[in-house]
Amino acid sequence: MENQYGICRVAIAPLRADASDKAEIVSQLLFGDHVEVIQKEERWWLIQNGYDGYEGWMDFRQLSPISQSQFAEMHDCRLFAPKNYNNVLKAQDGSLYHLSTGSNLPFYKDGCCYAGTEKFEVTFEPHNSELADFEKDIESTSKFFQNVPYLWGGRNIFGLDCSGFVQTVFKLLNIKLNRDASQQAEQGELVGFLAECKAGDVAFFDNAEGKIIHVGIMLSNNEIIHSSGKVRIDPIDDEGIYNKELGKYTHKLRIIKRFVE
Repeated sequence: MENQYGICRVAIAPLRADASDKAEIVSQLLFGDHVEVIQKEERWWLIQNGYDGYEGWMDFRQLSPISQSQFAEMHDCRLFAPKNYNNVLKAQDGSLYHLSTGSNLPFYKDGCCYAGTEKFEVTFEPHNSELADFEKDIESTSKFFQNVPYLWGGRNIFGLDCSGFVQTVFKLLNIKLNRDASQQAEQGELVGFLAECKAGDVAFFDNAEGKIIHVGIMLSNNEIIHSSGKVRIDPIDDEGIYNKELGKYTHKLRIIKRFVE
């Protein structure tokens, strides 16, 4: 099969572990995410997300075809749906698409963006991640998602898993992170001690087998925002995250990484 490329043409598309509607949702594509097609099984296509390399099966009808050069061009996309709950695109037939914060606005020009040959009017001011100031914006960007419910595989404003939350916040601040917590833990520079933490550092937590299973964003050296039940702010110390509602530690601290000096 020749290399084929596509772009997500719906607001949210599930990525599944197998080629079935019943299969586990391992992640999601948002509108404008660009992908490479790896394998096809009837209406199910195995794709790789061009942003973070993540793979999953999806219904091909949620994609529009794009060329290899357009796929490559999308690597540099920096215009996204902003921190807003009313990010509306208008299709040429007059129907509306409601985008989640952080969705790409592909091939944006003169107030319009494009998914393949489909043209959409952008009714809002795009967020330009290149203009973001990490130190100034990290707290407000993180807290924008506060109380969004936890959703396994979620990457959208109505459901985020722990690594999807961190990845989305950092995307808005022009820093590309991998998809899963264990993959993100391999990025960045190590922070030696919790006392040395500053806002925007990323903390990782492991299970009894030593596997990284959770991640959150430090707001200070004693407070963290993370997705657990919902996106919430909890106290943290050298032992880990303490949940006041449960009256116990819920996540054991493993390492802390820094992405901006």
